[in-house]
Amino acid sequence: QVQLVESGGGLVQAGGSLKLSCAASGRTNREYATGWFRQAPGVEREFVGAITWSTGSTFYRDSFKGRFTISRDAAKNTVYLQMNSLKPEDTAVYYCAASKSWPTALIRMYDYWGQGTQVTVSS
Repeated sequence: QVQLVESGGGLVQAGGSLKLSCAASGRTNREYATGWFRQAPGVEREFVGAITWSTGSTFYRDSFKGRFTISRDAAKNTVYLQMNSLKPEDTAVYYCAASKSWPTALIRMYDYWGQGTQVTVSS
């Protein structure tokens, strides 16, 4: 089983930056890819991007390319989501999740989820 814990959310002004963390634990977490998703009130959860533990390969939903960057620190078992040029519409709960499938943006392919961290961008 894989356990995931997000942190780093908070309130930021439009145009600012925020870096989220996803701490992973569990015996087989290195076999999984880690994805980031977000969900705003009244909106379906959407895929942001994902990274593999083995090679650090990444892929992103087109709308986030260039503004959001995913990275990992193998020594800390942590995946990061760096968010720049934030907009009020980026306000959402951000989740990390683990999947054995790669690459995939499908929610149903992610087996383990964190509890989420709130990001609020003020105008």
